[in-house]
Amino acid sequence: MKGEILRAPFFHTPENPFHGQDGLAASEDGGLLIRNGRIADSGEFLEVLARNPGVPTVDMRGGFLLPGFVDTHTHFPQLRVLGSLGRSLLDWLEECALPEEARMAGIAYAASVARQFVDSLLRHGTTTAMVFGAHFPAATAALFEAAESAGLRMTAGLVLSDRCLRPDLHADAETAYRESTALIRRFHQRGRLLYAVTPRFALSASEAILEVCQTLRREHADLRFQTHLNESPAEIAQVRKRFPWASDYFGIYQRFDLCGAGAVMAHDVHPCDAELEQLAATGTTVAHCPSSNAALGSGIFPMARHLRARVPFALGTDVGGGIGFGMLKEALQAYLMQRVAPEGEMLDGARLLYLATKAGAKALQLEEETGDLAPGKSADLVYLRPRPATPLAAVLETAQTPQRILEALFTLADAGSVQEVRLAGSVVFRNASPG
Repeated sequence: MKGEILRAPFFHTPENPFHGQDGLAASEDGGLLIRNGRIADSGEFLEVLARNPGVPTVDMRGGFLLPGFVDTHTHFPQLRVLGSLGRSLLDWLEECALPEEARMAGIAYAASVARQFVDSLLRHGTTTAMVFGAHFPAATAALFEAAESAGLRMTAGLVLSDRCLRPDLHADAETAYRESTALIRRFHQRGRLLYAVTPRFALSASEAILEVCQTLRREHADLRFQTHLNESPAEIAQVRKRFPWASDYFGIYQRFDLCGAGAVMAHDVHPCDAELEQLAATGTTVAHCPSSNAALGSGIFPMARHLRARVPFALGTDVGGGIGFGMLKEALQAYLMQRVAPEGEMLDGARLLYLATKAGAKALQLEEETGDLAPGKSADLVYLRPRPATPLAAVLETAQTPQRILEALFTLADAGSVQEVRLAGSVVFRNASPG
């Protein structure tokens, strides 16, 4: 099969720009040969064309190709509570999130939300996501089915809790194990789907539930893991009371082997030095969710401390504690928060792109499959094109360097700039009103 060559400027970060390397790879007049759903060749267009004579070309100049975005933390049942402002984490959970999550007991309602959720991810250029499912197995199955139908690359799991929430969201250890095992057998490694063991957070998970999580991971060695860590001071204080034996919050998860490669801890806004040391030693990734941290007043992510400790981190939108699905917006918010942080880290276009793509792929152990535009990778792409007569279009008229173009895209592009999204080479979203 000949495939096709996509012709457009492209940007990706095959190397980590945080660790002494530029990281950014760019082509002003780029060519990506897509064949059988994968990137078969990449580079300057004329060179790719010369190496692959006779392959048809799709001219996409006027816009820009990036790897599909990777969202490492979001909640599908919380779509319809987006924009619930003015509350701290625990109040927001009680008043907004948990009542909506209880509605997921209705399968028709849950399936409708799942379809809207998956569609919203793709419309914003997200091709890979790690998602908190529902507390109900049928609703979580509906999420997996919606992702599979749409083509989304998704890692998700049934949310497990047995205390400190609403009684209708609790499940005992035996039920949690049985329902999780059934979902794992049904969906894990089915197409682009993966399963993540998902205790909500230590505050709502007893030792019995954490033991279930440990057992599930031991029985299925390639499962991923996701939970929350050190999001707000009030949460941390409550966790300390529930686990008086633990030296710190991360130590609770570590005791049950709920850490390491493929484990993602959302937030980590208030870590102690010992936790940073152990996060790095175990290779556990943090999902940095700057919009949610600001909206809920949780605090500013100590990025410089994570970098010094060599703790890996990527970006998450945290729908619905955050403010939307856009990873472009989330990256910009990361930049803005670091600019006002007491010890802020300077983020340029390359670093923002890495956090929104390759860092997330590594967090989910998918870096061999997606996250950059190297030959051999899945053709997971987002095509950004400025709409006419917009500030973005005006800025790009004079932007000369790859870094300047990326800075403009992260600052000014939005969902309306997403003209096309491809997953494994297939178009899964195309803007009905192209720029």
